[in-house]
Amino acid sequence: MNGDNTSRAIETVWRMEAPRLVAGLVRMVRDISLAEELAQEALVGALQSWPKSGVPDNPGAWLMTTAKRRAVDYFRHNAMVARKLPEIAQATPTDASAAPDPEALLDSGSGDDLLNLMFVSCHPALSPEAQSALTLRLIGGLNTNEIARAFLVSEATMAQRIVRAKRTLAEAGERFEFPDSAERQARVGAVLGVLYLIFNEGYSATTGQDWMRPQLCEEAMRMGRILAQMLPDQSEVHGLVALMELQASRLMARRNDDGTPILLIDQNRARWDRTLIGRGLAGIARAEALSSALGPYGLQAAIAACHARAPRSEATDWSQIARLYGQLAQINPGPIIELNRAVAIAQAHGAQAGLDHIEHCVDAEALARYPLFAAARGELLERLGRFEAAAACFTKAADLTQNQAERTLMQQRAERLANEGS
Repeated sequence: MNGDNTSRAIETVWRMEAPRLVAGLVRMVRDISLAEELAQEALVGALQSWPKSGVPDNPGAWLMTTAKRRAVDYFRHNAMVARKLPEIAQATPTDASAAPDPEALLDSGSGDDLLNLMFVSCHPALSPEAQSALTLRLIGGLNTNEIARAFLVSEATMAQRIVRAKRTLAEAGERFEFPDSAERQARVGAVLGVLYLIFNEGYSATTGQDWMRPQLCEEAMRMGRILAQMLPDQSEVHGLVALMELQASRLMARRNDDGTPILLIDQNRARWDRTLIGRGLAGIARAEALSSALGPYGLQAAIAACHARAPRSEATDWSQIARLYGQLAQINPGPIIELNRAVAIAQAHGAQAGLDHIEHCVDAEALARYPLFAAARGELLERLGRFEAAAACFTKAADLTQNQAERTLMQQRAERLANEGS
């Protein structure tokens, strides 16, 4: 393997393994910043070693073994060996090449290090913004700049927010252990929220060249399924897992081979993953069986199920979707919900009805910097033949989005409409 290929392999391995590596280290060293530092040192070791020896068969285990050795050195040099060294060294293989499977190596009595770290990230001492930012950093693997763009703040502001979140956890005496039943119940709403955020970041990437980051979707679904096993009587947990699975079923159909986005209405439904659809429909059935009234995630899953059940775009029950969005708006009001409701109304009752709903029911000021608000208005204006106004909306959407694939799509639509209007 040449140097370029090795570098790409290391980058890929790091992107896949870093969250698990940090999570396992947090469990052992009880310190987020130290865990991140040890993980970085393991990466440096890989950059020095792998170009010569090649990428090991178990790269995740190699990184964990190296990080554990660094932890042993750290505690020895800090006169903490008596308390910390035995519990770390006991699990450290002497031969990195003989390291066990990463999942077995990282397993803890809590069941899952990543899920444990997510509950830590959702400590009640942290604000919702800090919970989401810390989880995206630690679990989602986003860098500070990417998280800052997702929250529409400066990179410096986000860096300070993450540092403060870590400090708050330390000051709150967080044990970095899997919470007991009462603590889990108190934090589960926040955990669902950040799982949803991570999945959405994978489904429609905030920044970068790619429209999607499927790995984040996979990780969110994996942790959601574990959570559903741990809390089998929670309707909303099953609702969120069903929602993610139904949404993820469309991933293969959401872009062309060249990465160009394909909108829902234009997707080839034969490419939708029927296994994920089956799992999602079963999940929403479980959620409905557990509660007489679905919560926000369950209602969104029910909306996704309407799309999944339709063999063709034309067969979609948009009236039912509009009604479900109406129920969702009652229990979880917000401008984005009303915007999605307007789109459903437009599909069910015509573009003018949808545009009227936007004008009268959507807080345009709150969505002034939301690119899909401008895009939705452009779509409806185009359907009404108001090409010049539609082109202006798509140009605005292109200017607002930070995702290159989405920007290209919006620019192309704006250019086409400008030509039709001239």
